[in-house]
Amino acid sequence: MNPTACAIWSPRLLSVLRIVSGYLLFLHGTAKILKTPVVEMFANVQIGSLSGIAGLIELVFGALLILGLFTRPAAFIASGLCAFAYFIGHASAATFLLPVLNGGDAAILFCFSFLYISAAGGGPWSIDALRRGSAEKSN
Repeated sequence: MNPTACAIWSPRLLSVLRIVSGYLLFLHGTAKILKTPVVEMFANVQIGSLSGIAGLIELVFGALLILGLFTRPAAFIASGLCAFAYFIGHASAATFLLPVLNGGDAAILFCFSFLYISAAGGGPWSIDALRRGSAEKSN
C-alpha cells in the first residue's frame, strides 16, 4: 500500500476500530443487562453484582464508543474494565501468562485496543470530531 493511501485510511480505520470495539463491548452489556442476545452464562446476572456493574459499564461506555462521544475517557474506563476482567475473571497463578488457556485473550486484546483509542482519540468519524469541527467534509 502506498504511503498516501495509508495516510488517508489510517484515521478512518481508527474510527472503524473504535466503532467495532465499542459495539462488541456494548453487546456484552446488552447480554448481561438487557438479556439480548441470550447468553446462558449471563442468565442470572443481578444489577448490583460485580457482573451486573460490569454490564452497566459495558452498555454505557460501549454506546459512547460507538458514537465517538467522550471517546478518550470512555475508552480509558473501558480499558480499565477489561484489565479488571482479566485479573478477576481469568488470571490465576498457574495460567497468568497463558491467556489462551484461561480464556482471557479477548479481555487483554480489548484492554489494549481501548488503551490505544484513549490515546489516539475517536478518529474523524466521531461525534467528538464533529464537535471540534474537524470531521471530514467528504467520505
